[in-house]
Amino acid sequence: MSASTSRPRDPRVSVVIPARNEARNLEIILPKLPPVYEVILVDGNSVDDTIATAQRLMPSIKVVQQTRKGKGNALTCGFEAVTGDVVVMFDADCSADPDEIPRFVDALVAGADVAKGTRYALGGGSDDITIVRSMGNRGLNMICNVLLGTRYSDLCYGYNAFWADALPKIGLLSSTLPKPTDGSMLWGDGFEIETILTCRWSAADLVISEVPSHEKLRVHGSSNLNAITDGIRVLKSIMHERRRAADAQARARMAPVTRAVPTAVPALDEEAA
Repeated sequence: MSASTSRPRDPRVSVVIPARNEARNLEIILPKLPPVYEVILVDGNSVDDTIATAQRLMPSIKVVQQTRKGKGNALTCGFEAVTGDVVVMFDADCSADPDEIPRFVDALVAGADVAKGTRYALGGGSDDITIVRSMGNRGLNMICNVLLGTRYSDLCYGYNAFWADALPKIGLLSSTLPKPTDGSMLWGDGFEIETILTCRWSAADLVISEVPSHEKLRVHGSSNLNAITDGIRVLKSIMHERRRAADAQARARMAPVTRAVPTAVPALDEEAA
């Protein structure tokens, strides 16, 4: 699918920031954001003053409460609140460089449907990723490329941007679905969300442009990411998305073909009459 010609050359940018107990980091990062159309903070039931801090620093900020738990659900809640043309996924922990936002938007305006951040391209990098995590990421990345026929260099990186009109093609879980009664997360509500998005962008034949990005260190607090358990969820996501894409292709092949009934063409003597 090529980028829509009706998309604006100067898009309204919506920055979606999932946050849970990130008040001290928001103190640092919110003032550094470039001027954008809207900033949406998705609060994950913080027990610190995350919301108050955000509203003090940015009175115009739109605050949304996430409906379940997990980063995937938080992002979905934020996406559903977007009213701009472009969605930027932005972490609250100071690891994402706000100065890179125009780089992502430029890639979209140049013709991409999705601007996929990568730490492994020239100009990208990471101050945070360990050797073990990097090896795991590269392994998962290779599996995804082999199984899904993609060519990504950084499958699991969460700094991405895309046109808002691409959201219906992704088919994310609705924020209104009830929480599991056993306290678990619905599939797609966790850190596997970046993998799911990446796989579905590809399955939807969207035009994807990789954008070099440098990941910084988290400043305050500790990450909720667990390299082993979340790595397993990512691997399961790849397998799940492969089955999902195969099922969609099978349904498309089995769908009945509707043929238009040709209009009768009058004979030459009838036209002349």
